[in-house]
Amino acid sequence: MSRLKLSGISRSFGAIRALDGVSLELAPGEVMGLMGDNGAGKSTLVKIIAGNYRPTSGEIRVDDKLVEFNKPIDAQREGIEIVYQDLALCNHLTAASNVFLGREPTRRFGPVSIIDYDKMRTTSAQLFARLKSETRPRDVVRRMSGGQRQAVAIARTLLSHPKIVLLDEPTAAISVRQVAEVLDLIRNLRDQGISVILISHRMPDVFAVADTVAVLRRGELVTSKGASESSPEEVTGLITGAIEYA
Repeated sequence: MSRLKLSGISRSFGAIRALDGVSLELAPGEVMGLMGDNGAGKSTLVKIIAGNYRPTSGEIRVDDKLVEFNKPIDAQREGIEIVYQDLALCNHLTAASNVFLGREPTRRFGPVSIIDYDKMRTTSAQLFARLKSETRPRDVVRRMSGGQRQAVAIARTLLSHPKIVLLDEPTAAISVRQVAEVLDLIRNLRDQGISVILISHRMPDVFAVADTVAVLRRGELVTSKGASESSPEEVTGLITGAIEYA
């Protein structure tokens, strides 16, 4: 059974064809590295999976069920979460407050409802433990490393018990040590049976964690194969066009 299956996905913006007949399959607990040059169609494809765009043509299936996403909440209901490159975190809030941002639990005292901070901290600690992250619920985001910030953003997706997590350039502009932390987070998601699509320009990071590699060039899928069957040199050739298809 495929966790996610895309069949003939195309998307046009007026006369511009951003995607042309892309077909991909993602298995449960699989990490797919999605690569391509700027303008290759990666962002458009991810936004279609996340419900931001509707495809011009093609089908999306989640657990073999045909689905249609008109808005992001539709994708979330099917177990798809996305962490964008900017992470959308509030620097002045704690890790726990960011994990529950917009979904804060409350307790009632007669006619008054107050935020249940104890529950937020307890649940956040459990989520960080699942990710094997050293991030603490009371830590303020502005004092965190890049790896810890990613842990907060990923923990937020776990609140909804996702089947698929889309990660947009999670290792961009962070140190080598922090990159290692983020790659461990991705491995932990996989170990929990969560499928991951990793969008990245960083070849070593993709080959460190990906089970499969998919490459887009000018809106077309030019390869989708096991990472062990490919190489950074082959992917570079596919991205640049030195290799047509593989």
